[in-house]
Amino acid sequence: MSWRRLLSPRVVHAARVSLAATLLVAVLYAGCVALLNRIVAARLTAEVDARLTERLADVARHPGLLPARQDGDDDDIDAAPVFLWLVRPGTGPVALRSEGPRLPRSLVPVPPAGAARRGQGSPAGHHAATVQLGPNTFRLLAIRSGSSVLVAGQSLAEQQHIQGVLLDGELIGGPLLLLVMFAGSLIIGLRALAPVEQSRRRQLEFTADASHELRTPLSVISAETALALSAERDAASYRDALARIDGESRRLRRIVEDMLWLARFDSRPPPPGDEPLDLVTIARECADRFRSVAGTAGTEIEVVSGGAQPAWISAPPEWIDRLAGVLTDNACRYAAGGQVRISVTARGSRVSLAVEDSGPGIRPDEAPRLFDRFHRAAEGGGGAGLGLAIADSIVSSTGGHWRIGESPLGGARFEVSWRRSRAQADHESFRTDPGMPAPARADSLRPQRPDRPERPEGRPRRRAGAAG
Repeated sequence: MSWRRLLSPRVVHAARVSLAATLLVAVLYAGCVALLNRIVAARLTAEVDARLTERLADVARHPGLLPARQDGDDDDIDAAPVFLWLVRPGTGPVALRSEGPRLPRSLVPVPPAGAARRGQGSPAGHHAATVQLGPNTFRLLAIRSGSSVLVAGQSLAEQQHIQGVLLDGELIGGPLLLLVMFAGSLIIGLRALAPVEQSRRRQLEFTADASHELRTPLSVISAETALALSAERDAASYRDALARIDGESRRLRRIVEDMLWLARFDSRPPPPGDEPLDLVTIARECADRFRSVAGTAGTEIEVVSGGAQPAWISAPPEWIDRLAGVLTDNACRYAAGGQVRISVTARGSRVSLAVEDSGPGIRPDEAPRLFDRFHRAAEGGGGAGLGLAIADSIVSSTGGHWRIGESPLGGARFEVSWRRSRAQADHESFRTDPGMPAPARADSLRPQRPDRPERPEGRPRRRAGAAG
């Protein structure tokens, strides 16, 4: 991957958004870590305080043991030892365990004078402090016992170790989490921007191709008009010039209409209402419209129905009529002097419309770009290359499915299938009911607007999305 592609505006924009999201997550992570550490520290200190309180309560219940040194206490085996000190008036703290560290009087957390009256061993009479005794940090808890002060203390080394392990995990996991967050945000951002970039690129290509296609007929019209006005001509010359201008005007009109169709599909407006349609009727009338034009090129058109019953679907009539016209016109262009077959088949719950021809077929390298706009497999094939793009939009909008392959006739086969409409059963029961009047012809279900296509301008070398 080149540096130019890595530093493309799309990647830079996605990286900026990902960095902003990562910084936001970093701030939230730091806040959550600080809060978690405070909660853990408070919980560990509370556990130590509870243990010291319990020890002081045991000693306070046996005041006769206070003058004696207690070298053996019932400490837990796995827990840090609890040390006791006794502070009498006028004397320094005296350790009640021989291995207890020396406690300076200045570090003794002296409880208030009224603490003894609130009850010895009561949490209300305790006074706690965290001090540094030598190399270790101790948690001290003091309680008054008469005129003396009883102090219990425990090292916080184990608690500090737990907090250190937690902090190390947070320091190691935090950068990894932020790195994963940045990479994930960047990947998601690039994937989210991919359709936008593709749409922008397609729009630019569409604009460039449309400008090229529109420029050609406009140039011809301008040139013919300039030549006609440059000098006096006879009536036949003027008629020839006007005929060429009329042909280019029709081509320009077709291009504009096709672009309007595609623009309507791209903007996704509310589709026209679906109606019950008989594909057999659509196929027959489409063949009738193209038969005279195909006959001038020596092309034979036939319609084949897969059954005696109508094949009904539910779709907008003008869309299906346009789809059938595009496929038939595309087949006639490439089967000049050959054969075109329009077939309707009902298989289970699906109804299909297929158009096949005896033309050159579809080259494998052309198949991926078959429905690209303004793509033609051969220059001068007639049309702007928008027909199959319109057909693909109609098929996707009506819930149809493509099946494209080779035809037994030797050319290409374009088949579209839809789910069978329930209107077929209703129509059949309506037809067989003797008490009902005769139904209207199926051709009333399709619009009468399609224009007759113009004569193809010759047979190209190969085919793809040339119709249009």
